[in-house]
Amino acid sequence: MRTKIIAVNAVIVLLVGLLTFVLVRKALDSAAGNPTQLMVEAKRDAQAASARLQLDGLRMERWLAGKASEPATLEVLAKASPVARGDAATNLCDAILSAAKQSPVFAGAVPSLVVLIDAQGKSIGRNGTNIGRGEDYAAAYEGLKTALANGQSGSDAWAKAERNDQYLASYAPVRDAQGRVVGAIAAGFTLNDELSRVSDATTGRALRLVTPQGNALQIAAAAAGGENINTAINGDAKDTVKNALTAGRVGAQMVSDTIIAAAVLEGFGDGKRAVVVSARPASLIENVNGLILPGIFGVTLLGLVLVVVGGWLLGNYITQPIAVLEEGLLAILNGQADKRFQLDHPDLGGLAFRIDQLLNQLMGIEEDTTDEEGRVSKAPTASNFNDAMSVDERQLDAGALQQLASEPAEQYYARIYREYIAAKRQLGEAVDHITDQTFRQRIQGMEQEASQKYGKPVRYRVQLRGREVTLLAIPLG
Repeated sequence: MRTKIIAVNAVIVLLVGLLTFVLVRKALDSAAGNPTQLMVEAKRDAQAASARLQLDGLRMERWLAGKASEPATLEVLAKASPVARGDAATNLCDAILSAAKQSPVFAGAVPSLVVLIDAQGKSIGRNGTNIGRGEDYAAAYEGLKTALANGQSGSDAWAKAERNDQYLASYAPVRDAQGRVVGAIAAGFTLNDELSRVSDATTGRALRLVTPQGNALQIAAAAAGGENINTAINGDAKDTVKNALTAGRVGAQMVSDTIIAAAVLEGFGDGKRAVVVSARPASLIENVNGLILPGIFGVTLLGLVLVVVGGWLLGNYITQPIAVLEEGLLAILNGQADKRFQLDHPDLGGLAFRIDQLLNQLMGIEEDTTDEEGRVSKAPTASNFNDAMSVDERQLDAGALQQLASEPAEQYYARIYREYIAAKRQLGEAVDHITDQTFRQRIQGMEQEASQKYGKPVRYRVQLRGREVTLLAIPLG
């Protein structure tokens, strides 16, 4: 029984654990993997990163416009010789970089490139070095050429492997006293560093800055991991990125277990110079099983342990008294007719008492109803009250007790059997099933129990009390 209790409850716990896992998994998948919602959020990630890059570019443009209007800048451009202009331009660029480091506008994120450019778009000088003087930036970057022609500030992604350029560049025109454009100041942040700052400030997710390179797409800068994005940009998500680049629309696409979103950098160069690509998992919870399995598995395991402990205790609570009853009934079947059960058990004690009553009826032996002092424990009725009181062994005289104690055992058992049968017949009860051997075994067993109770030898007397035949315990000595 113990094993069955444990097995049934263990199966229930396992089924409940499995059902809990399935329901929780389904609920989490539904809540964390809504494709429509995730697509919208992925587009917002790309737009947020694009907007932050544009904001940083606009902030740099305005700051450079202030530096371009300072007299020191015009003085450099007014130098007579190219060497003097170059040296002065390098010193000016170093000074501008120092000012940027101290400016609260950049909050510690300062450009790595500052270059002074003449009206034709060629470099006069740059910070920290005299290398690169005379480089034609206007020829390399159409946006700068347009800005010099229109006299407007602008920003662009300068990413050309052949020039070893990788900057998020901003530039502002320098005008003379007559308002003519005589040059420009350009400054650039390293693209990888800038993209990492943007990722930290916005989505916290993987970002790529992509520029066109013929029919292919070039990854100009990367931030926050996500190596699978690189493959997707020129693979399954290529059309989405190209559409964002050419049409200026924000697009998103599911690629395997990742959502790729692209948003163009508006206002950078000719508006089709760069696109920001973001990536996010196709589920808000990357590993649903890893999230819920430990908890559900642990609770299920705890439930199984409790089932085993509870089943063991409950099995013992039931099987031990049943074993006592089984052993006792087997003893009775083997001839121990005086065997009775004294089982103190909240649930099975009543059954044992009823079995004792049944055995007494089957063997024709009345149950001993006397208390520890030999008095009848049943409540007397009005008709037999005086008789009930008269059974107290203390009312017997010493001679009667002596006669009962001195009677030989064989004579005593034979006599009490005859008296018992006669009393039963007097009441008209059937006595054919009551044998001398059975009666004697029962009386001897009752005597042993009563002797232990009173602490002295006990013999019985048969007394007819109304419609009942009673066996009264008489302590001797």
